[in-house]
Amino acid sequence: MEIGLTVGDDVDRLAASPSRFDFCELGIGEPTLVPGEIGPERLDAALAGRDLVVHLPYGQRLATYVPEVNDAIVAYQRRLLKAAGDLGAEKAVLHATSADRDDVEFREVAAEQLRRVADAGREAGVEVVVENVGHQHAGLQLSVLGEIARETDTPVCFDVGHAYMEGGDKAIARFLRAHGDRVSHLHCHDVRRRGDTHLPVGAGEVDYGAVAAELDGFDGTVALEVFTDDDALLVDSAERVAARLGAEF
Repeated sequence: MEIGLTVGDDVDRLAASPSRFDFCELGIGEPTLVPGEIGPERLDAALAGRDLVVHLPYGQRLATYVPEVNDAIVAYQRRLLKAAGDLGAEKAVLHATSADRDDVEFREVAAEQLRRVADAGREAGVEVVVENVGHQHAGLQLSVLGEIARETDTPVCFDVGHAYMEGGDKAIARFLRAHGDRVSHLHCHDVRRRGDTHLPVGAGEVDYGAVAAELDGFDGTVALEVFTDDDALLVDSAERVAARLGAEF
C-alpha cells in the first residue's frame, strides 16, 4: 500500500509537502494548471522522487444530454490523460457526475462516457479511477456508481468522506461490501454531517475502523485529502489511516 497526499493544482505546494509521502495527487486542467505548460524538470524537482497521481478537472460534467458536448468532454480528457501519461502519472481521478443522475435511462449515457474516458486512460498508460461524489447535486449515487464501474470494468476512487456525507457509516459499509473489490484508490479525510469536510482524520465522525474492516488486505493507493498546510496534521492523519489499514507510514 502506498500513502500519498492531494495538493490541489499548486506545484509549489507539491514541492513543499512532506517528503514522507509515497506520491502526490496533483490537479490538472485549464485554466490553472495546463499539463503542456508544466516543465517535466520542474515537476520532477517538485516530486523529489515521489510518484505522481493526477486529478482530472471537474468543471464540466462527465455526461450531458448533447452528444457533441459528450464527444468534446472525452476529447478533452483524452488530451489531459495523454499529457499525464507523458509526465509519468500512474492514476487519474475522475468525478462521476451527470446531467441528470435520477434519469434511469440516462445512466447508460453516463456509463458509456465513463467507458470512453477509461479507455483513453488505458491508451495513455494511466489508470482512470472514478470517484464517488454522490453527496453533490450532479454526483451519481453510490449504488449507481458501483453498477456502472463494474459494467465498464473501471476501478474506483472511493472517497470515504464523500460517502459519509451521502449516507453515513452505513453507506460506506454497504458500498465496500458490494464493490470493495473495485476500489484501487482511496481519498481519506474526516467530515461532520453538519457540513464540515476534508478535516484531519480523527477530527470528525467517520468510523475508520469500519472502513478498515471492509477493506481487509487492501493493497492500493491512499491519498489524504485533508485541507491544511500543517505538516504535523497531515502526517498524523497518515499515521492514523495507516494504523487502521494495517500499513506502515
